[in-house]
Amino acid sequence: MAWTRYQLFLAGLMLTTGSINTLSAKWADMFSAKGCHDGPEHDFAHPFLQAVGMFLGEFSCLVVFYIWLHYDRRSPEPQMNPGQSFNPLLFFPPAMCDMLATSIMYVALNMTSASSFQMLRGAVIIFTGLLSVAFLGRRLLASQWVGISITILGLVIVGLADFLNGHKDDSHKLSDIITGDLLIIMAQIIASVQMVLEEKFVYKHDVHPLRAVGTEGLFGFIVLTILLFPMYFIYVGSFSNNPRHVLEDALDAFCQIGHKPLILLALLGNTVSIAFFNFAGISVTKEISATTRMVLDSLRTLVIWVVSLALGWEEFQGLQVLGFLVLLLGTALYNGLHRPLLARIPWCAQRMDLEEESSTRERERLLASEDT
Repeated sequence: MAWTRYQLFLAGLMLTTGSINTLSAKWADMFSAKGCHDGPEHDFAHPFLQAVGMFLGEFSCLVVFYIWLHYDRRSPEPQMNPGQSFNPLLFFPPAMCDMLATSIMYVALNMTSASSFQMLRGAVIIFTGLLSVAFLGRRLLASQWVGISITILGLVIVGLADFLNGHKDDSHKLSDIITGDLLIIMAQIIASVQMVLEEKFVYKHDVHPLRAVGTEGLFGFIVLTILLFPMYFIYVGSFSNNPRHVLEDALDAFCQIGHKPLILLALLGNTVSIAFFNFAGISVTKEISATTRMVLDSLRTLVIWVVSLALGWEEFQGLQVLGFLVLLLGTALYNGLHRPLLARIPWCAQRMDLEEESSTRERERLLASEDT
């Protein structure tokens, strides 16, 4: 069935805003400007402040939710399901995981390329799969285990490409690139814990997706904004690139923005794009399918890589292309994108039906055990 114009718009919006989100964050990292004391220019290295901006974008989804709900209730035939009432504190643990993972990823983005950053985020399916088996009692299909194994291979190839290119990269030291890649992997472990927490404690409640994203954004924004104050005094030495070598110097960031206002455009691009990306992603899942959302998310990596090459932010690496293709294959297998093709083969279709029945029985067993 052909897509409607609205569905095409949503797919394009998700792909565009998702790509802008990573590219604008990297663009901000590439600026240099004077700080508060008119010293020499230095790089704009403020990952925690950038993370605050991202949570502000997520929080805006909550504002959109209540505006949408207000107008829907005033219509003659309300169509929006606001979901059941719930304790907002349910979102606090996953929000803290999101805050920690996002902050680590923005630190890592200072150390590595935008394309490697996006590709290595594919590691999240490895840890989500393993944790869902350990803590949710889920039974993964054989194709999902194969997908996880292929994803690990893809991560090794991307890491190897970064290692080999590190000797030729003038913008990042080899040690920084390796550290950045490892931090991204670490962040995916925390992100997978967030997903497992959301599935176990949050998704069993009927909560509207925009409300869920916005509530987590609100918690992340408040807590991380408060943490900026002690971060201003925590000395971390060479780990930080700001002049005072503290964990985060928000005042220096504002001074740099004052000297070079274009930095603000990059930060706003990051904040606004994450809000539209979340809205588009939720709408794509609802209007088209979750599978389409996964495909678009994979295409986002390709767009980021192509744009980075076109802007001269990084050099072409054949090994990185191979790593991307392997990661794409692993993600496709894990998310079941191969199933429509295999369904055309009779004996494969029967096998998949048996696996689906087994998976359904397992889900029912888990729900029954939770109810008791």
